[in-house]
Amino acid sequence: MSPRRNRPKGADPSGSPGRSGEDDRSGRYGGWQSTESWQGEEWSVRHVAGASAQGKTYRCPGCDQMIPSGVPHVVAWPEHSGVDERRHWHKACWNAKDRRTTRVQRSRNAPKF
Repeated sequence: MSPRRNRPKGADPSGSPGRSGEDDRSGRYGGWQSTESWQGEEWSVRHVAGASAQGKTYRCPGCDQMIPSGVPHVVAWPEHSGVDERRHWHKACWNAKDRRTTRVQRSRNAPKF
């Protein structure tokens, strides 16, 4: 026999039927979100767990290298901008962003991520 369920599968423990945008601050992406100041702007920074990044690869703007599938990383965007400005960073690259220089040289045809 299978164990008894006390509530229907997928039910919210708080009793509310849906999730709001504020609930997205932690849990769903396996990490937590904070606000940091960088280059005179406020940035939203979300830490993403590796399990949440399965099957997806991103290019880190700090080192211009790929972030492989399943690797924990950071998603950051200026608070005043929209979804299009989100960038996925290696955690070490995000932490070292103030010490990095723009030494990356791309060809004219290379995509800018």
